This record gives sequence, C-alpha cells and structure tokens, in this order.
Amino acid sequence: MTATTELTLVNATGTWAIDPAHTTLGFTARHAMVAKVRGSFGEFSGSFTIDGANLANSSAELTIQAASIDTKTADRDAHLTSADFLDVENFPTITFVSTSVAARGTDIVVTGDLTIHGVTKSVDVEYDYVGISQDPWGNTKIGFEGKATLSRKEFGLVWNVALEAGGVLVGDEIKLSLDVEATKQA
Repeated sequence: MTATTELTLVNATGTWAIDPAHTTLGFTARHAMVAKVRGSFGEFSGSFTIDGANLANSSAELTIQAASIDTKTADRDAHLTSADFLDVENFPTITFVSTSVAARGTDIVVTGDLTIHGVTKSVDVEYDYVGISQDPWGNTKIGFEGKATLSRKEFGLVWNVALEAGGVLVGDEIKLSLDVEATKQA
C-alpha cells in the first residue's frame, strides 16, 4: 500500500486467533548506553476481531507468559524474570486489552491497556496491514507488523546500576516489534 491508499479491511472482517508458531513478540532495550539487547516472548495467546466496515467496532486481546522471555542469555533471562524486573512469581502474565481501534492513513492504531508487573498503562500500537492469504490446508491467514515504544519505569521496572563513565546499565525506553500472523476463526 502507498501512503495515499486508504486502508480497506472489509475482507478481513471476522475473528482471528494469533498463531504463536508464526508470530514474534519482540523487544529492544539499550544496554550499557552503547548496545541493544533484543529479546522475545515464546508463550502467548490472543485473538482479535476486525469489523472492516467500521474499524472502531474492532477489538484485540493478548496474554503473554512473562517467564517465557528469551534474550538468548540464560543468566540475563533469569534476572529479567526475578523480582528486580518482571517478578514472574507474583506477576506471571503480561496482558493487553484494546480500548479502541482506528485507522490513521494506511496504519491501524490499536490503543489498549497494557499490564506489566501489576501496573496498567494505556499504550498505542501502530500496525501495518500486511495482507490475507490462504495456506495449503485451506486456512485463511492474516498478517500485521506492529510497533510501540514504552517506558519500563512507568510499569515499575526500575532496577538499574550506574556506570562509572556515566549513564546506566539498562535504558528506560523499550521498543516493541510485533510480527503477527493469525488464523481466521469465524
């Protein structure tokens, strides 16, 4: 789609289940003020309903198992699931429930309540609609690519260490990148 194309989702109307095997819920955080740590969550479930004729009637929900965080470093993952960060013993899930859905040009903006570490904040997630296709087994698939930026401190994730040269070990800004594939349910 080009920037001048109006967003049309009439053929996307229906209820869709997120396919965890073909979806990536990723994030990036600044480390030691000079590098980025990338990670993702491996266990989650969610669905969304699209009203292509009136996008405002659409909705989405997502539940992530916080302990499924994976940064490719076992020690770091253990620290991120500890009480210093996600505290998965007391807050086993991260949830998102939409409060509004709207088109902004060719993008879809899903605003919702994101709950991390027991703290709920409103977050806007901007999605690009990738398209719809049918797989070889007759299932209708839909794809979206999303992004959002949030402050981890706003969710009570405040652990940090000051660096000798100035700055801190873990940056506050977390960038989310979501590659979503879902299967039509109805």
